[in-house]
Amino acid sequence: MRGFMSECEAMRNIRHPNIVRILTCCSSIDFKGLDFKALVYEYMPHGSLDKWLHTDGREPLWRNLNFSERLNIAIDVASALVYLCRRSIIHRDITPGNILLDGAMVARVGDFGLAKLLAEVAKTRTVVMMGSVGYIAPEYAMGGKPSTQGDVYSYGILLLEMITGKGPTNDMFKNNLTLHHFAKLALPEQVMKIVDPRLLEAEAEVTQSNRNHIDRRNRMGDCLISMIRIGVICSTESPRERMDIKDVLTEMHAIKDLYLGNAIHREKVWSQLLDEGPSYINHY
Repeated sequence: MRGFMSECEAMRNIRHPNIVRILTCCSSIDFKGLDFKALVYEYMPHGSLDKWLHTDGREPLWRNLNFSERLNIAIDVASALVYLCRRSIIHRDITPGNILLDGAMVARVGDFGLAKLLAEVAKTRTVVMMGSVGYIAPEYAMGGKPSTQGDVYSYGILLLEMITGKGPTNDMFKNNLTLHHFAKLALPEQVMKIVDPRLLEAEAEVTQSNRNHIDRRNRMGDCLISMIRIGVICSTESPRERMDIKDVLTEMHAIKDLYLGNAIHREKVWSQLLDEGPSYINHY
């Protein structure tokens, strides 16, 4: 009931192209005479991002996501988080399983069962740590209250997972090695060694028919370094050291411009970033 009411409250006035749209809700009695509550969302034909990144061995991956698709999904999720931040809503469970893809492969954030309004958080005295293991901000384990920076942490882990193909609970992460440290150690020279091989395979198929494939691949390498840097900064242990989600979105758009070779617009973005403060993309 609590999750159902939280999601109803969070979704009541939300309208954004990167958030799953709720069609209706119902509360009734099921065939066993028990309470039945349901939220009805628009159908997402391409399922969850998790199904595109991982397989449990029983079901094959849909297909390999190329770099452009992963970049667009990362931008879509950041755009949704900026919107939620402006409306003082904390999602608290940003994971690949809660990122759904529509027919055009546009990412939509869903599952607001753990969502909280900032005003509601301020009134809460006791804090119960909730969320998905590996994506929960470290401060929550120490009694910290939910915050937008907690969502930024989850986004950073998600971004690193999309690039490396490895989730935060992968068996390789033990003895104090985490996805965050794994990615950080690779910056900047070793980044291509930790990139998901399926991403590179998909990109090779895209660039085969492209005459400028070498230039495009070089640009992709620069973009991957920048994205790993953003993921690492967003997933730092200290909330104060993480990027603001609005800056994340701005820089992700700049990365897309770099990849597409939109030099004029890219220079405009760099100029804007310098006016607002130091850029986190500092390898240029």
